[in-house]
Amino acid sequence: MPEPSRTPQLRLREFLPYRLSVLSNTISRRIAELYDREFGLTIWQWRVMAVTGDAPGISATEIGQRTAMDKVAVSRAVAGLIEVGYLERKSSEEDGRRSKLYLTPAGTSVYDEIVPMAIAEEQALEAVLTPDERVELTRLMEKLAGSASPDRPLW
Repeated sequence: MPEPSRTPQLRLREFLPYRLSVLSNTISRRIAELYDREFGLTIWQWRVMAVTGDAPGISATEIGQRTAMDKVAVSRAVAGLIEVGYLERKSSEEDGRRSKLYLTPAGTSVYDEIVPMAIAEEQALEAVLTPDERVELTRLMEKLAGSASPDRPLW
């Protein structure tokens, strides 16, 4: 008599989505400690600032799409950044129902201070990799991103 089929065991330590999530969260927290301690920003607020600094005039919806943040997280981060004077919202000239987001001069100043810190942390993290490993990591991340999101690029 055949044995009944068993559900395969899931070993989280070997499960790629889990491992990527834990690694991503750990790296994000490490960098977040810098801009929280120095500037009082949350991870979500910095992500909004980073995207806005890279693409002035972006909408909150577009920020959510580019960062994979949910609407509530984007909305809270935007509201907090507007409240502290780092971000401003302007109505779109093309569509009055849409608004565009811009860093204020104070926000630009903070952005300009954080970017070198973030890049230095990235370099410190990547220092354990050889140049060939960095190229390979980039290639593999692109491959996984294409598999995870075949209809739209993740970055």
